[in-house]
Amino acid sequence: MIDIKLIRENPKRYKDAAAAKGFKVDIDKLLRIDSELRKNRNRLQEIATEKNRIGKSIPKLDGENRKSALSELGELKKEEGKLNEQIRSLDPGFEKIMQQVAQPADDDVPFGKDDTENVEIRKWGGIRRFDFEPKDHVQLGLDLDIIDIERGVKLAGTRNYFLKGDGALLHWAVLRFAMDGIIAKGYVPLAVPMLMRDEVMMGTGFFPGAEDQTYQMEKDNLNLAGTAEVPLTAYHKGELLTQDRLPLKYVALSTCFRREAGAAGKDTHGLYRIHQFDKVEQVVIGENDEEQSKQYHTEILANAEEIMQALELPYRVVNVCTGDLGRGQVQKYDIEAWMPSRNSYGETHSASRFYEFQARRMNLRYKTAKKKNVFCHTLNNTVIASPRILIPILELNQNADGSVNIPVALQRYMNGKRKIAAVL
Repeated sequence: MIDIKLIRENPKRYKDAAAAKGFKVDIDKLLRIDSELRKNRNRLQEIATEKNRIGKSIPKLDGENRKSALSELGELKKEEGKLNEQIRSLDPGFEKIMQQVAQPADDDVPFGKDDTENVEIRKWGGIRRFDFEPKDHVQLGLDLDIIDIERGVKLAGTRNYFLKGDGALLHWAVLRFAMDGIIAKGYVPLAVPMLMRDEVMMGTGFFPGAEDQTYQMEKDNLNLAGTAEVPLTAYHKGELLTQDRLPLKYVALSTCFRREAGAAGKDTHGLYRIHQFDKVEQVVIGENDEEQSKQYHTEILANAEEIMQALELPYRVVNVCTGDLGRGQVQKYDIEAWMPSRNSYGETHSASRFYEFQARRMNLRYKTAKKKNVFCHTLNNTVIASPRILIPILELNQNADGSVNIPVALQRYMNGKRKIAAVL
């Protein structure tokens, strides 16, 4: 959420921000409601002052003067009731529009309509050229008996799967490797709940906007979160922290759930876009300092790149354009791994910076050394997500005989095994 004072000062900035990100929000209507609310609340303060003055004078009055004072007090109470009723009727509309206001992107974010206009920053690793006809991960998984999409679909519908034998072990190996790496950097591991209340989804910025992509448990008023970003970022929701505790750096390994509504016919092949997956997520809660937040953004991006390099997976980093940013993100960098079956880079990580957008929604603050309460800044990034990351691991490490070499970094997590081969 944005500070209403900033919107009052420069409404055009927030109109432009919404347009650049592709969101619709009526800033003019918001400011009309805000003006009416402020007028009513100012009048309530005046009435409170008048009531206090009259209340103190009544014991000293008698006769007609006392009667007149009591009558005036009654009229003030009637006006007070009407004003409170008006405020109650205006507040929901005000809050609804405030939830829709988009945070302006930082100046170095490229302007663009969607992910086709994201700007490449750098690449790492060379793209493998095969001297044989390579298989995609689905065929490799079938031949090696490590991926079973057919039974996944039979039991759970489209975009579901089983990982089997060495496929399951490879999946767990990459997650354990990522967890060990990020914990070694001082991030505190949390085992988190993934059933979240609406207020938490709103606090982290997923509602309004992502309701169609969320599995909602209407009977229990809970939602299956699509990422551990939600519980990690909201861990201190409503709390007043002390400055000396910041930054707080957390990591969680969780199962994630996404409906992928509206994605029919898009990335439907194999393990790229699925309803359920596991992800290691890193979150930083820091001070209200934009330069410091940018440094943390560099850090969490580097953490993920280090994992990719250790796995020897070629990738590129892109600066995400305005039209591909979320409502609260001021900047986002995606890491995209090279995937031979797609003959292109595919997104595997998203590193986002929010400034105080999420913290303001969640009332997450800290007390400065000068005893001032201010909102925290929040950031998050994927460390690794599987089984999507298995696509480049399997495809880039395949051999002509159909076997797959296990990345050196993962071999110790697979009891020293170096290769996955078909069982004859």
